[in-house]
Amino acid sequence: MATIRDVAKAAGLSTGTVSKALSKPESVSPKNLVKVQEAIARLNYKPNMLAQKFRSKRSNTLVVLVPDIANLFFAKVISGIESVAQDAGFSVLLGDTKDSQAREKEFIKMVETRLADGVINLRPYREQDALLPRDDIFSVAASSCENTPSYSVRIDNVGASKKMVEHLLNLGHKRIGVITGLKQNPHTIDRLKGYRHALAGAGIDYDPSIVIEGDFNYWSGLSAAERFNAMPSRPTAVCCFNDEMAIAAIRGFAEKGIRVPDDISVTGFDNMDVSKYTVPSLTTIAQPAEKIGERAAEILIGLIRGEPQPVTEHVLPYEFIIRESTTSPQ
Repeated sequence: MATIRDVAKAAGLSTGTVSKALSKPESVSPKNLVKVQEAIARLNYKPNMLAQKFRSKRSNTLVVLVPDIANLFFAKVISGIESVAQDAGFSVLLGDTKDSQAREKEFIKMVETRLADGVINLRPYREQDALLPRDDIFSVAASSCENTPSYSVRIDNVGASKKMVEHLLNLGHKRIGVITGLKQNPHTIDRLKGYRHALAGAGIDYDPSIVIEGDFNYWSGLSAAERFNAMPSRPTAVCCFNDEMAIAAIRGFAEKGIRVPDDISVTGFDNMDVSKYTVPSLTTIAQPAEKIGERAAEILIGLIRGEPQPVTEHVLPYEFIIRESTTSPQ
């Protein structure tokens, strides 16, 4: 069984530096911290084999698992997390998982080995491949979805999507296309559920031929617009499951001479800062991204400190914002 001396030797560092990395990682340089983490992983070293004094100490570090660090919505959530963490004396380590389960495992191992105290996961819970929640790890799901079996913070994605589609229906649209995220993404599932509820409420059949799978990124929105452009009976409105795809779709329609909103209405989701400055400005759902991050950090720090958390699921209000990208079908 590996000892702290073995870790120090494998990392090429002193046992004192390794000890600091375990008990107070913020006092160790990032370069040396990585060396310690890599040595721990190679040796499968478990600090819980140390004396009780090590087991009882906290690192005052939170790990935030981010599936796509370039996503502007996640950047706002992280800003909220860091604000609360800093005030509480905690540091934040971003784990860019690239939506990889293997990378998630590596960052979760930091909590197992006492290099961090808990995890905030920005990837929505999906039962078939979820690594969290676990009884032995403090964790909170931020920007989560329905039926998350742990502490979570989210908006009502089903209700928000339904609200958006009802807006288009009230304008007179009956053929409403969709650009979704990946089909297995829980946010896609929730928002598609809201879309279908709105159509059913208006007595309109669900038409899968005008539901195009995207990937919550710009290029998938552009590609989806090309597919809509090629349809013999193009929808009169398109509901996008995030702003990035909506902005790309507007460009894709414009390149073919299709005017938004005169020829086709377009909606987004998230209310990114740029959405109010696009031409036309974007009708969208505003998620309280920073508030989601703040609440998630408050819950996690409370759990770490042993403070009772009477509410498991926190559903924050969203805002429906009508701008220039939607109008009645011409």
